[in-house]
Order: sequence, then structure tokens, then C-alpha cells
Amino acid sequence: MAKHLKTARSAELRAEDDSKVRSIVEGILEEVGKRGDAAVRELSEKFDNYSPEEFLLSAGDIDKAVSQVSEQDLTDIKFAQTQVRNFAEHQKASLSDVEVETTPGVILGHKNIPVNSVGCYVPGGKYPMVASAHMSVVTATVAGVKRIIASAPPQGGAPHPAIVAAMHLGGADEIYCLGGVQAVATMALGTETVAPVDMLVGPGNAFVAEAKRQLYGRVGIDLFAGPTETLVIADDTVDAEMCATDLLGQAEHGVNSPAVLITNSESLAKETLKEIDRILGILPTAEVARASWEDYGEVILCSDYDEMLEQAEFVASEHVQVMTDRDDWFLENMTNYGALFLGQRTNVAYGDKVIGTNHTLPTKKAGRYTGGLWVGKFIKTHTYQKVTTDAASAMMGEYCSRLCMLEGFIGHGEQANLRVRRFGGRNVPYGEPALPVGKK
Repeated sequence: MAKHLKTARSAELRAEDDSKVRSIVEGILEEVGKRGDAAVRELSEKFDNYSPEEFLLSAGDIDKAVSQVSEQDLTDIKFAQTQVRNFAEHQKASLSDVEVETTPGVILGHKNIPVNSVGCYVPGGKYPMVASAHMSVVTATVAGVKRIIASAPPQGGAPHPAIVAAMHLGGADEIYCLGGVQAVATMALGTETVAPVDMLVGPGNAFVAEAKRQLYGRVGIDLFAGPTETLVIADDTVDAEMCATDLLGQAEHGVNSPAVLITNSESLAKETLKEIDRILGILPTAEVARASWEDYGEVILCSDYDEMLEQAEFVASEHVQVMTDRDDWFLENMTNYGALFLGQRTNVAYGDKVIGTNHTLPTKKAGRYTGGLWVGKFIKTHTYQKVTTDAASAMMGEYCSRLCMLEGFIGHGEQANLRVRRFGGRNVPYGEPALPVGKK
């Protein structure tokens, strides 16, 4: 039976935190919905101490921001975007329109149609999340979205140059310098000066995630992307330094970022705990990482690989780093996760920043029922049907008529009966089922 060598903050306390966030977000969304631009400006002043003449960046503002980014940084941004774009294009190529004649005279099909407008949020609280612009804006561009707007909070009283550059190079049509819930609300609800979008995407803190949850239905969303989660699955083929580094590398995201080690090696578990203490003594972001590890870190010792798999499936973490002597076995058998990182040569940071897979991933066990952001999230699959012969229409009408009457839908049945009369030349009494030919 699995044994916890270190436990995390209780589910009850986490639920209490969520309740506080929910109430705050409700109030902000209500204000933006009622008072539009005026509320957005007040909220930006309150939370970001930022109140420019316009939140929408002009072409001149964008050029100025891009000019402040070094050539090396621009080169790196372009390289990362190329990786994201290439993979997204391959994913899009896997999506095909369908048209098939399922029975003589009956044609069914579906078309893959991009969402018309999308709002991409790029976080910038403790860290300017430049990579999030690649993941949302570039992927939406590949999908063929007609209007892409992007928003990120100010840094030091101004738009962050590298984020603006990434949004612009990625293909954003409108770029706003707005942060947090007020940004998400502006894009989703619209104001006097900002037209609303059809869909919201992008990661964020607990408040942004809750805002997306509350707005879902009024707009579409990619997924509920809350605080970063990481899970390391390891055996004695890997050392403690690698495990500790990969755990703390994600714990530095925020003070509520779960980091979990699952292993079948007690010696590795204990050595990793020691190594975490050592690294926290030298890590520049240790203040955040330590708080996260203390409240949300876990170490789970398992008896064998099957139990490791069972525990990993239960945790259903956003990021899963697998470093064992059977990495492909976990790939074959795992079903609940955001993204897998297989082997010591890769890591979550590669996926976060540069390798090409999308880093907007499901959290809070949502990997049980959804994957992460990808080009397909921006594409709607719409069906259509066409009946090309009188005989096919009359045949379908006959079956449809009887099935409608079975359920008591007389009006539905008459839609079918009319086709049986008109295209099949048969006298079907009004409000009665169309019987098979030869039956009375």
C-alpha cells in the first residue's frame, strides 16, 4: 500500500481558499459587466497601479516595445514560435472534413470551422510569461481564427516589451495592456471600446482561472487552467538531484503549486527530500518555491510500478515527468494527465518554453476528461446533411415518423410525414405514423 512520506495541505483548506477567490471574482465580473470601461480602469489602477490613456496598444506602441527587446531575445522568441507553429500545423493536418454517403441518396458530413474571435490571456504576475503568447496566439493563428486579441498585465508601469513582441510576432490583431480578472472580463464581456470575443484561452493564477470558470457559457474557454502542478514518477535509475530540481522548477510558479514525487525507491525518496532542502538554500526563487513545497509538496512511496501507476492516475497532474526503466510503459498505460515528459533528457521546462507542445494544460484533475490547449480547441466541428433522392427522403421519413410518434412528438412526425407524402407519393393521415409499405 502506498505510503505518504510527506503530505500536502488538506482538501478542506484548499476548498476554503477557492471559496474566497470565487467571491472576489464574482464582484469584479459584475462591476465590469455593469460599468464597462470605467470599471476596467478603476480595477487596473487598484490592482496594477496602471491607468494609461489607452489600454489598446497602437502600432507605434508595439514598435517601441519590440525595439526594446534584444536581438538574441527576439531570435529565441522566433525559434520557440517556430516549434509551436510547426507542431500546431501537423496537428491541424490531422483534422479532416468528412462527407460520406451513408445509404443511397443520404449524404452526411462535417466541416472544421475556426472560432471567429479569441481572447488570449498572458500571465505576468511574478514572472512575465512570454511563452504563453506563443502557446495561445500562434496556435490560434495556425487554426485560422479571424480576430485574435491578446492581453497581459503591465510590468513596472508599462507593457512588457518581450510579451508584446511575442504577441505581435505570433499574429495578434489587438494587444492590450491589462491584467488579471479585469483583462479576462474585458475580453469576454466587452466594453464600450472593446468588442467581446467568442472564446477565452490562456493560463493564469487562481483568480483568472475562476473568472474563466464563471464566464464559461457566455464564452467558450480552452480549459480550467489553475496553478501549475507537477508530478515526478521516478525509480532508482534516476538520482535525487534530478528529481528535486524538476519538482522545485515548477514549485517556483507560485505558493500554491502542487509538486508530487511518486517512487518505488525509499532511498530515492529520502535523498530527494534532502536535496530539496539543499536546493532551497541556493535557489533565488526559494521564497516562493519553499512555501509551495511546504504546503503542496508530497512524496508517495509505492511498492511496485503498478501501484505507482495507480497513484499517478489518481493525482492526474498537469505535468508528469517520468524517469524510470520503463518510461514507454507509463506512456502506454497512463490516461489521466495534462502532458507527459518521458525520460531524463526532457523536462517540463522544455514543454513550458520551447519544444513545441502547448503548455496550457488541465489542472485540478481535469486531465481525467480533457487534454490541453491545441489547434483543435480553436476549431469547431459542425455537421451537415443532404438528401439527394425522393426515395431516400421517403424512406428516412417513414422511419422518422414512427420514431417521433413513439416519443409523442406529433409536430416532428409531421415534418417526416410531409416528405413521405410529397416524395414517396403515399397518403399518411395527419398525426399518424407512416407505416411500412404494404402494412395497414
